[in-house]
Parts: sequence; structure tokens; C-alpha cells
Amino acid sequence: MKRDFELIRKLILSIENDSQGKNEIDGYSEEQIGYHAYLLVDAGLAKGIDVTTAHDVLPQWQALHLTSAGHDFADAARNESIWQKAREIVKDKTGGVTIDVMKQVLISVIKNALDL
Repeated sequence: MKRDFELIRKLILSIENDSQGKNEIDGYSEEQIGYHAYLLVDAGLAKGIDVTTAHDVLPQWQALHLTSAGHDFADAARNESIWQKAREIVKDKTGGVTIDVMKQVLISVIKNALDL
């Protein structure tokens, strides 16, 4: 399964707003959400628990809460126009980026917006 930055953003913002740890995002399967929750934990953006079973093909995690780095990503990605501009930059310049690079692009877009 490919990493989906739209799902990563939605999941981070959902975790930030949901203290129940439900990790439900409309339009995405439990498998997609569980794998992307694993990616968030692996990247240090969230804390969570491994809920993978023997029947799962991919790691399945439940994200419980964001780390400080996760809150930083949420703050950088929250504004829809900032997010779309960062996505355009990444799409136009590269084939794909890491989560850390995406966060840096978001920060750069925010800094440029503040200079106006």
C-alpha cells in the first residue's frame, strides 16, 4: 500500500480532535487507516498500539494521541490553502517525499505567507 498524504493529514487532524482514539476517516478502509496509523507511530508523530492480527497483510495500529512532532505537523497542515499549496509544490517538484520533507515544505509555505 502506498503512503497517502491526504489520509495522513486527515488522520493527524482527527487524532488531535478525538481523545477516544477511534481513528475513523470517511472514505478510507480500516486497513488503510490502520496502516497509516502505523506510519504515524513509526515516524514519531503519534503514540499508539499494535492491533495487527495473523490475518492482516500489513501492520495495523490504533493511534492514541499525537506527539509534540505530531502536533507540529497538525499546526502546519491545518489550513486547507496552505496544505494545497504545499501539495502542489511537492507534486510539481518531485515524485514523492518523506513525511519530514512534507513538514518542511508546509513550514516554508507558512513562512512565505507570513512575509506578505
